[in-house]
Amino acid sequence: MVRRQQAADRAVRPKLRSPGHPKYQRHVEAAFWAEIAKGLLAEEAAAVIGVAPAVATRWFRQCGGMRPFDPTPSSGRYLSFREREEIALLKAQGKGVRETARDVGRDPGTISRELRRNAATRCGKLDYRASVAQWKADMAARRPKTAKLVANPRLHAYVQERLSGQISTPGGRAVAGPATGVWTGRNKPHRKDRAWVQAWSPEQIAHRIKFDFPDDESMRISHEAIYQALYIQGRGALKRELILCLRTGRALRAPRARSRRKTWAHVTPETLISERPAEAEDRAVPGHWEGDLIIGLERSAIGTVVERSTRFTMLIHLPREEGYRHKHTVKNGPALAGYGAITMKNALAGAMSSLPGQLARSLTWDRGKELSAHAQFRVETGIPVFFADPHSPWQRGTNENTNGLLRQYFPKAATAPVRASAPAAAARSRGSRRTTTPLEVGVLLMSATLSSGTSTLVSG
Repeated sequence: MVRRQQAADRAVRPKLRSPGHPKYQRHVEAAFWAEIAKGLLAEEAAAVIGVAPAVATRWFRQCGGMRPFDPTPSSGRYLSFREREEIALLKAQGKGVRETARDVGRDPGTISRELRRNAATRCGKLDYRASVAQWKADMAARRPKTAKLVANPRLHAYVQERLSGQISTPGGRAVAGPATGVWTGRNKPHRKDRAWVQAWSPEQIAHRIKFDFPDDESMRISHEAIYQALYIQGRGALKRELILCLRTGRALRAPRARSRRKTWAHVTPETLISERPAEAEDRAVPGHWEGDLIIGLERSAIGTVVERSTRFTMLIHLPREEGYRHKHTVKNGPALAGYGAITMKNALAGAMSSLPGQLARSLTWDRGKELSAHAQFRVETGIPVFFADPHSPWQRGTNENTNGLLRQYFPKAATAPVRASAPAAAARSRGSRRTTTPLEVGVLLMSATLSSGTSTLVSG
């Protein structure tokens, strides 16, 4: 009787592939996709839930960046992994089906079917293990549906033709366009690697097909179905290379929360402008500086640092690093343009470390990542760094106004040597000091500080 039941159970189930490594449980994958929905990267989500980064990356890529199952917990109708673990322990202790059912709180028929259907058979005998039983139950519970683009060749040809958007001459001859680079299938491809096509978006295709086939209900598809056919591996509906024809060119779907990720991870709570000493606000005490970059052609840059009370300005020379080549940078290589984090920190520390302590009380910067090494800068110089709030240039108004004046000497369409233009910029009088220049006030203040050892404000 038992053999007939086992044969009947296997007769309705196709042959299952080898499980290999025990599969992670549903609640672990659900926790992973919950972290992805918060905007974390796959590697960051892996660290949170405690799985290998390679496993998390594989989950994300195979599912196209979309959650593969409903996150709501099961209703309790089916056995859970914890119940299967309890069943395996009770069976190892030699307890029968009815006693196991009483301990687990399930019907004896449920326990009997579980032990027959989902037992491990590779060892030559029926041996119940919770991990294998859960894997078999998950495989049997799947109800895969054939994708509409696979079942309907005419619909498939229509969608693929408009997605690819092959450009042709009025005579019908296809135009290949310029050659593109090799795309590996990971991350967003460069614009130079995009195909030269006249592609339609999935939403345009979904609306246009109703106009082209008004009476054919089989020629209907949603834009979401097209996106899933492109992003999800294993569906076999559309060529994955067609994502190069999308306007965004994304290789994987990005969660909405990722677009709202904090891009200023280098800004820590103690470096917010609200933590800056109150004496810097009224400009009564010298020694509080504001800084920023002036960007020129070919990724050239000059650092500008302005003292708030005297408007004394220092220009930071940022030469390019060895190996820099314009428009031929190495992917994921070091920042060689001259204003990378380490280069900026070294240049800024070299310029400001020579200031007396009374004239180097704080430095306020914008949210640019060129000063992400601010912690090392503070250790080397002793000058605390504070960052302005996002989209709040008025919090560094002195520096913004100075940069506007400096644009007369450093226009956006050209580059100019720092040493030639710095004296000319510093020798101009400013609106708050109409009779003296920042250079004159800065020199007087510097000499007074060095001679007396105290800082006094010199009015101009």
